[in-house]
Amino acid sequence: MASPPNASNLKVAAVVGFYMSAALVMVFVNKAVLNSSPDLPLLFLFIQLLIAVALLHVSALASTKVQLPKLDLIVAKKLIPVVSINIIGLVFNTLCLRDVEASFFQIARGLQLPLTILVSSVNTRSTPSRKVITAAVIVTCGFFLGVAPSKSVPVMAAPSLISLFYGFLSSLFIAFHAVLIKSSLPHCNNSTIELAWWTNVGSAVMLFPFVILNGEPWRLQELIQSSEWTGNVFMWGCVVTGVFGFLLCVAGLLSIKVTSPITHMFSSAARSVLQTILGVWIFNDLLTVNRASSILVILGGTMYVISITRLSIFRAQTILNRFYTWVKSTESAPRPAIPSQSQRQDVDLETLERGDRVPKDDEESVVLWQIPEKEEKASSS
Repeated sequence: MASPPNASNLKVAAVVGFYMSAALVMVFVNKAVLNSSPDLPLLFLFIQLLIAVALLHVSALASTKVQLPKLDLIVAKKLIPVVSINIIGLVFNTLCLRDVEASFFQIARGLQLPLTILVSSVNTRSTPSRKVITAAVIVTCGFFLGVAPSKSVPVMAAPSLISLFYGFLSSLFIAFHAVLIKSSLPHCNNSTIELAWWTNVGSAVMLFPFVILNGEPWRLQELIQSSEWTGNVFMWGCVVTGVFGFLLCVAGLLSIKVTSPITHMFSSAARSVLQTILGVWIFNDLLTVNRASSILVILGGTMYVISITRLSIFRAQTILNRFYTWVKSTESAPRPAIPSQSQRQDVDLETLERGDRVPKDDEESVVLWQIPEKEEKASSS
């Protein structure tokens, strides 16, 4: 009897571990490549997108469950908003990671939750609850706690204003993207795989002109000819991040199907703590009391809003279950039998008007007025 729950728990643990591992690998390998080749951020991102598209096609060949869309200009035009927002968010996300420490990256993007709540509220023209607003205020305070100047942080280790601006724009466009996904899925037959294909292909097409205008192919050529640059980090970093970016997409889909909001809450918290520890260990990042407190406050606000959402979903499901039970009980309840002619009784209307006893229970179905027998006989004759 205990084997099914254990198997289910192992499945959830495997999906959560897979998602966390892919996300952590993406952050730290991205950071390693950007540290070694800071002048090639757009080319690096462009190669990642191409690898993701190639892996989607390989998956479609390997499995019939993966259905990729055909090129359709009408669909492409409808998806321009979500694709544009996606690539802009990715660019600012990459630039932010390049200019800040890995352990500070989540602080720089700490306004993602408040901005998502704001954009969603404006889009739906609804006012969030006080608890949601409280959570947004908590996260915002955590962000400003982390970016506030501190004497314990050396000038060289302090984040620049432009890097914080990149983080703000990254969070803002991620919020826009989260809202646009819902309206974009119907154009892709409600398939997340098709939307992922359109997003990666469209993002690569939109990004390519900026890669050329920024002169990154020629910078790459100069670096290759230079004896000081080791291209192994860039080459293998592109491969690893391209593969793990694809796996992260798959892990996200599995996470939606298998895990619950409460599981996602704890996995996000654990990933943030691990990212901070690994950043300090691998890249010798600076971790001050302010930064550690900022991460904890941001995590606390995020966990609070997820718990609120989970409670709201639980209450809604409870109401729906009760309504469903009531409907089914009403449908299955025996209908009252229609009384026969012999069971009907004559009722004097004058008696009813005087407020005398009204028949109940078995006497409820009555004839309020009936033609007298004499009149019936007269009419029949």
